[in-house]
Amino acid sequence: MGEVVNLRTARKQRARAAKAAAAQTNRATFGRTKAERARDAANKAKRDALLDGAKREED
Repeated sequence: MGEVVNLRTARKQRARAAKAAAAQTNRATFGRTKAERARDAANKAKRDALLDGAKREED
């Protein structure tokens, strides 16, 4: 015979695992310092300026 599973407990464990996964994603997305965000913004601005400067004029 199979093992008896309490469905309420299994549902709660599944919900906890989903919350933990969402928290991990949020930590990766929003868990950066102000200096890191500023550095990334400066790098993006520099990259965009380089690309804009390399564009050819359309006649």
